[in-house]
Amino acid sequence: MEESRDGGIANGEAMETESQKGSTEKRPEAREKWTNKTEFLLSMAGEIIGLGNVWRFPYLCYKNGGGVFFIPYFIFLFFCGIPVFFLETALGQYTSEGGITAWRKICPMFEVNCHNISAAYTGLHRPDVDWSFLYNETDKYSDNYSMSFQNESEFPPFKLISPEQEYWFHRMLRVANSGGLGSVNADLAMCLLLAWVICYFCIFKGVKTTGKVVYFTATFPYLMLFILFIRGVTLPGAATGITYYLYPDISKLSNPDVWRDAGTQVFFSYAVCQGVLTALGSYNKYNNDCYKDCIALCILNSSTSIFAGFVVFSILGFMAHQLGLPMEDIASSGPGLAFIAYPRALSLLPGPQFWSVLFFFMVLLLGLDSQFVCVESLATALTNLFPGVLRKRRELLVLKIAVICFLLGLPFITKGGFHLFTVMDTYGPSGTNLLFIACFETIVVAWVYGANRFYDNIEDMIGYAPFPVLKYCWLFITPLICAATLLYNLMGSKSLSSADQFVPDWSYKLAPLLTLIPMVCIPVFLFISLGTGRGIITPSSDLKQLRPNSPRLTLFNRLIIKPQRSRHIQEDGEEKANKEHTSRV
Repeated sequence: MEESRDGGIANGEAMETESQKGSTEKRPEAREKWTNKTEFLLSMAGEIIGLGNVWRFPYLCYKNGGGVFFIPYFIFLFFCGIPVFFLETALGQYTSEGGITAWRKICPMFEVNCHNISAAYTGLHRPDVDWSFLYNETDKYSDNYSMSFQNESEFPPFKLISPEQEYWFHRMLRVANSGGLGSVNADLAMCLLLAWVICYFCIFKGVKTTGKVVYFTATFPYLMLFILFIRGVTLPGAATGITYYLYPDISKLSNPDVWRDAGTQVFFSYAVCQGVLTALGSYNKYNNDCYKDCIALCILNSSTSIFAGFVVFSILGFMAHQLGLPMEDIASSGPGLAFIAYPRALSLLPGPQFWSVLFFFMVLLLGLDSQFVCVESLATALTNLFPGVLRKRRELLVLKIAVICFLLGLPFITKGGFHLFTVMDTYGPSGTNLLFIACFETIVVAWVYGANRFYDNIEDMIGYAPFPVLKYCWLFITPLICAATLLYNLMGSKSLSSADQFVPDWSYKLAPLLTLIPMVCIPVFLFISLGTGRGIITPSSDLKQLRPNSPRLTLFNRLIIKPQRSRHIQEDGEEKANKEHTSRV
């Protein structure tokens, strides 16, 4: 009896060990975490701080009233940007999931929220990276161009342009106003390929490599900006440019376009509603103080934008002084600020070739940071959807994403690619669809999942409750401001045409598609979820709840939304009820 019992026990233990081994083999690999807080902060900074800070913010600032633009900008920042930025980062840290599965855990009905469509848009329309490669390669030829008058058949007659402008449009981009995309520029294609090769090797191992790369890629651009600032403010005419940058035009505040530009700039520069913040936050440890991290990152981002404005407009002031032209004729929008104004500054430094290499290397790093973090977020989302299959094949997954994005990027480096870039920058993931997604995010977290419950989750993670104003931002202020801006964005037609820029006919057909494709995903999936009927707003049972029996939402000490049972409790209750009904029968 003893022997048989011992043998049975031994056999049982052996069987149990074999079953455990089998389950271990089937179980997906454990999820990676950041080695330390610095890696997380630098990765976040690398994503949110990019060329949008260098060229987009300074231009919008001078265009919309100079120093007055700071008023709508900071209003959007405090009541929309920071609340959504913190919401997404905290959500990723709480669920330890990427941009899709994080929403599946707290509200399955909102699982497909277009985050990764926006992230893919943002990842593939970054030709600035390969532009910087080619600018380094051919910058030595820029002295061959001189001041000239443009051809009347292609441009407004007798418009005086600088050597940098002529070099940018006719040597770098080789822009053709034929109406089609034209052929691919071979040298730019090679630069694009090199950019994606670098991107792949930065992230193919996951956060282990990403966390190390950002130590350099996120810090070096600040050194170059500081050097250019010192040089810029010492040039003649710099005071004129800075005054033009900051001069407050109070009348601009009555223009709704100013407020729209402020809102879209905040959402674009803070990388909200793209799934990136959720993915990066998901690699944090559960008890990381993400609240203080987010506040520090927001201060750094906006400070960088304002500081870059001083760097840009000190140089533009000098250019106006040299050419004898008013500032209105010098300042231009878009990539021209980075690829026209800055090269002018570099030519005035001792050893301009050396500084040119360093500067465009900085541009490359600014673009690469945002690029590989977007790809990282997309890979994280797909890996979390199919962990058993993709987590062990991450290198192959990242390679496939890089190849697809390279192929999708080829149209941007054709002779008509700059027009496509302009359409994407205007109608892509930088305005309407981000506002639309932000409305849904705040409504789902505050009114469906419950603002009180999410506050309890945050308190459980960081050890204290965040500033209570955030709760009312998620409930009322953020969705209302975003909805109002969205309606104005849709009703007010943003025209691509201008007096001195050629616009192909196909751009007017492409623009609505770029806006509608990410937005239509949400209502379509909502209707599909409603068809399933059960558990569409019930959070996952494996989420830790600090106060599971507390109300999900209270306002002014009044109960608004009652407590909600988790999914496994509901299933157990239904199963028990079915058994009781069967026993009675």
